[in-house]
This record gives sequence, structure tokens and C-alpha cells, in this order.
Amino acid sequence: MIMAVPILLLIGVPISISIGLSSTLSMMLILPFDGAMTTAAQRLFIGTNSFSLLAIPFFILAGNIMNNGGIAIRLVNCAKIMSGRLPGSLAQSNIVANMLFGAISGSGVAAAAAVGGTMAPLQEKEGYSKEFSTAVNIASAPTGMLIPPSNTLIVYSTVAGSVSISALFIAGYIPGILWGLGVMIIAGIMAKKEGYVTHIKPTFIEAVKVFLDAIPSLLLIVIVIGGILKGVFTATEGSAIAVVYSLILSFIYGAIKLNHLPKILLDSAKMTSIVIFMIGVSSIMSWVMAFTNIPTIIAQTLLSITSNKYVILLIMNALLLVIGTFMDPTPAVLIFTPIFLPITQAFGMHPVHFGIMIVFNLCIGTITPPVGPILFTGCKVGGVTIEQVFKRLIPFFAVTAAILLVVTYVPSLSMWLPRLLGLVK
Repeated sequence: MIMAVPILLLIGVPISISIGLSSTLSMMLILPFDGAMTTAAQRLFIGTNSFSLLAIPFFILAGNIMNNGGIAIRLVNCAKIMSGRLPGSLAQSNIVANMLFGAISGSGVAAAAAVGGTMAPLQEKEGYSKEFSTAVNIASAPTGMLIPPSNTLIVYSTVAGSVSISALFIAGYIPGILWGLGVMIIAGIMAKKEGYVTHIKPTFIEAVKVFLDAIPSLLLIVIVIGGILKGVFTATEGSAIAVVYSLILSFIYGAIKLNHLPKILLDSAKMTSIVIFMIGVSSIMSWVMAFTNIPTIIAQTLLSITSNKYVILLIMNALLLVIGTFMDPTPAVLIFTPIFLPITQAFGMHPVHFGIMIVFNLCIGTITPPVGPILFTGCKVGGVTIEQVFKRLIPFFAVTAAILLVVTYVPSLSMWLPRLLGLVK
């Protein structure tokens, strides 16, 4: 199985098919044919038979509605007011808007498309180079995968067992904001060096008007996250409320008509089917790994190298960074959480802290080649090639990697808010 997956990927087989096929073939080697087929089918069903996973299609649908419903432009305008006097004001606005949009949609790809598509023409008009504006958009878009709601954290919660989604959501705030601030600092330094001056200087009345216009969109964060924290509804119910609220808001703004809904629903269904199928086939792989004691073997190998937990975490980070360059976050979380989580728990790392660490790692992978879904989306929206933008991304890689180490070795950055709110002990 370990050899089959990379071989299938190299010959162009989609990752979900590669995982499902290699896992089923491995199962046939250790069980009779009938037993292997029955067990594979059972694991496929069991892996997707979770109430909490219903949040994923709803958040995906909510994100697509926001992307088409006039919400993104209001968040962009609000971000321009919030960061309008900083060096490279439009680039800074792009970063803040990605953080706000991510905090509503939970999707880095959606943020890169919606916010980048809005900001790219504005930045080009102000004389910003396409490579610079695209790099800033790409580097800041993954914050939406850390700042709640986050589909990747929902997947981690499912595979990790009894880990609170609410605790994971709240734990993602500080690391996600640190990521955004790090990108803002690098963007500001680059903007000063290249002479991108600040032109956005709204009056107080203009700022108030823009902020009031954005309040209905921003209220979605308060309603969904606040309701989950207060116990008014679960994360799954909150995702359904996000759909209803964003749809009503989009109708009020007049950006979505009834005849737009079939396409939005179809796009959301396609995206959901990919994610859910990936979860199902990864459940087959998890069973095979557990049956053959692969997690135990890997744990023993790591511990044979060193017993120092700081070195083990450094090795895990290095492995996950490499894995993230060629594997999407969802399958990576599903495959490597059962392997690494027991090791970290053995030396006292909280599952919530580990969840933030692994997702942070894989977020970096979304902006790196050869897979990098946010990288490809950002380049397409910005009208540049990966080769053109990659050099510009190197400083952002450096700062996010540095923040990753801080998040890894300073547990309070992830655990302080959940403990303050009584979500974890």
C-alpha cells in the first residue's frame, strides 16, 4: 500500500482513486476476497457516517453563495478601510479581506478566488506588479483554513475521535491571525521597497458608511461562531444557518437570482462529493494501517531515533511540510492523524494543539507546488504563471514556517482561548 499510492499518483491516477484502490488491494492480501470486499464497503460507509461531517457540504455551499452573492466585495471594502493607511495599502487590504472572507466561508481556495478576483484589477490600476499582488493574495488565503469555520478542522475532529469542534475552531484564531500578521509585515516591507504608496485615505463619514454596509456580512461570524460557543446549536447546525443567512443576504443585495441557484448547488455538490469520497476511501486505508500495525511501526522508528519530544515534533513538521507539497489537506489529515496523534499524546501534547499544528503545516502545502490548490487558483485569478510568482512567495514561506515553529512549541497560542472559554481542561 505504501508503495502503491505514490506509483499510482506518478502515473496520473487521482489521489482518491489511488488511496481507495491501493487500500482495497492491500486488504485483499490480508483477508479472503469476500471478507476484503465486505470490509472495504463497511469502512467506506462508516468513514462517512458522521453527523459532524454534514457541516462540510453546508459550509462549502455557504462559501459558494458568498462568493457569488456580493458579500466578498463588501468585505473587501471594509478591509480597505481597516488597512488603508498601511504601506502597500491595497495589498494589505487583500490580506485583511482574505482573513475576513475565510472567517466566514472557511475555504482558502474560495478566498483566493473571490478576494483575489476583486483586488487584482484594483492593484494593477494603482501600479502594483501582478507578481506582487498575486503572491500576497496566495500567501494570505490559507488563513481561512485556520480561522473558523474550517472544513479541514472538521475533518480532523472526525478522524481524531472525541476532539471538540468548538475547541478546534477557537484554537485556530490566534495561529490564523498570526499567519495574517506575518504576511502583512512581509507585504509592507516589500511594498516600501518597491514604492507602492498609500492612496486610500477615506474620510470618517466614508469609513462609517463602508463599515455599516459590511456589518450584515460580518454578523455571520458572530451568529455562527457565537451560537456554537454558547451551545445554541452544533457546528453542523451552524453550517446550515450560515447557508440560510448568506442566501437571504445575497437575495437582499440582489447579487443572486433564483436562476443562479442550480449552478451554485451543482458546484457545491461536486466539491462536496470529492471531499466526502476522499474521507470514505481514507477510512479504508486507516483500517489497513491499523490492522498491519503501521502506526506502531512508525512510532517505534521515530522513538528509536530520539526520545526528545522537541526533536520528534521537528521531524513531524518536516515530514508534514513535504507531504503537504503533493497532497491535499483532507487526505493528509485523514492518513497521518492516526499515525502521529498517538505519538504526540504519549508525551502529553493536547489533541487540539496537535490539530492546529497539522492543519497549519498542510495550509503551507496549499501554496506550494506541485499540487498547491490555492497556488494554482491565485495564479489563475492573477493572470500569472507559477514560475513568475514563486520567487515572490519565498519570503512568505519563510515567515509562515517561522510562525509554524512558534505555534508548535508554544502550546498556549492554540490552547489559551479554548481553556479561557472552558472548552478544554
